[in-house]
Amino acid sequence: MRNRYYPRSLIALLSLTFVHAIFGDRPPNIVYILADDLGWGDLSLYGQKHFQTPNIDRIAKGGIQFTQHYSGSTVCAPSRSSLMTGLHTGNTPIRGNYEIQPEGQMAMPAESVTIAEVLKGEGYATGAFGKWGLGFPGSEGDPTNQGFDVFFGYNCQRIAHNYYPYHLWSNREKVDLEENEGSDEGVYAPDLIQEKALEFIEQNRDQPFFCFVPHVIPHAELFAPERYMARFRGKLLPEKVYEGTDDGPNFRNGPYGSQPESHAAFAAMVTMLDDHVGQILDKLAALKIDKNTLVIFTSDNGAHKEGGADPEYFDSNGPFRGFKRDLYEGGIRVPMLAQWPGSIAPDTKSDHISAFWDIFPTFCEVAGIPVPDGLDGISFAPTLLRSGSQRSHDYLFWGFYERGGRVAVRKGQWKLVKYDVDKSPQGSWELYDLSNDIGESKNLASKRPDIVESLARIAQESIMPSPVEKFRFKNEIN
Repeated sequence: MRNRYYPRSLIALLSLTFVHAIFGDRPPNIVYILADDLGWGDLSLYGQKHFQTPNIDRIAKGGIQFTQHYSGSTVCAPSRSSLMTGLHTGNTPIRGNYEIQPEGQMAMPAESVTIAEVLKGEGYATGAFGKWGLGFPGSEGDPTNQGFDVFFGYNCQRIAHNYYPYHLWSNREKVDLEENEGSDEGVYAPDLIQEKALEFIEQNRDQPFFCFVPHVIPHAELFAPERYMARFRGKLLPEKVYEGTDDGPNFRNGPYGSQPESHAAFAAMVTMLDDHVGQILDKLAALKIDKNTLVIFTSDNGAHKEGGADPEYFDSNGPFRGFKRDLYEGGIRVPMLAQWPGSIAPDTKSDHISAFWDIFPTFCEVAGIPVPDGLDGISFAPTLLRSGSQRSHDYLFWGFYERGGRVAVRKGQWKLVKYDVDKSPQGSWELYDLSNDIGESKNLASKRPDIVESLARIAQESIMPSPVEKFRFKNEIN
């Protein structure tokens, strides 16, 4: 049954006491900004040299950097499902990208309980602005059926590949963008979506709100408004030319448009994303609600290589191995920065190991509301607020059911990885010691068979069979 959840009584009581002591009867606002395919190295904070991200960096300077935070998955939909449900990809209902025609993705089931539902049930105004991808329009997975009072943006992640779409969605109303008819480029969708997000914050300034901003930038295609392109044109040579789809029946229905200036476009897009983050921070400050607002910025997975993107040129994965669709660190370790003036100490770092499924219980705890039973996540509120004892994960698990099947387990310093679970079920495991090999270059599986056996058993036991065949491995994990 939807919207039923039960308190872990002591945690709930302590959370309520803490929140009320600081904020009285009003719990904090929550703004969660999720970039799309932004790599670790795409932030100037972590060494990007080709462009700067001062507003995103501003969150870190005013708050905390989590240096060992992981996405829910290595691609869009399952990562978002893990975020919304507090469950890893052995348990969360959506475990892969699954297209539904003519528009949308496979829907989250009715019995799913999302963080938006729980917050809404406790009096929060809830809004989502950007890309959804967890249920086609009107389905049970539609964001308005998953706890959001307001949604504006792309329902379908395939259509979200294109930045001058023919339509967006406002709740359940299809909003045609006549300015983009044919091949016209009259409305750049992220601009319009940003306006709606800022309106939501303004309209709900006098009540607690949860503003979820699943931004579409910098996912391919690589398009940006001219006012941003002009800042980088001719400065990031040699340019990379991408030949895409510029007409025909599939135009603006998923395939990426051509881009002769891919480097300039990518830098322009991330710069625009950074400006949008700055606008949100400035809006909170102007409304004088910034000190009662937790802001988190992160990315849904590692850097991508699609539509002309050139992560090698930008060193987008930083010190890590792999990219989007990999379960090496470059595919799943993502920046997470959090700011809450007066509550989170400025310019701090934490090496606490966390993942997307921890967001659900963390938001419950900082809001002072009951945490549902049965989540895979562990609240990192004690780390955020320097209060109480921080629990640690025994392990983290990822299952990726595409590309022949891939699994990964992290336990302490150790990371176990296996590719081609379906193609080669008897294939070898890879074992890395992340404490001194962050680039995962030295496979220690043959030297530590005891660790391999222990973590492989965790992988075997971490998957609840999915009713969706596409979300199952064809073979057992051996």
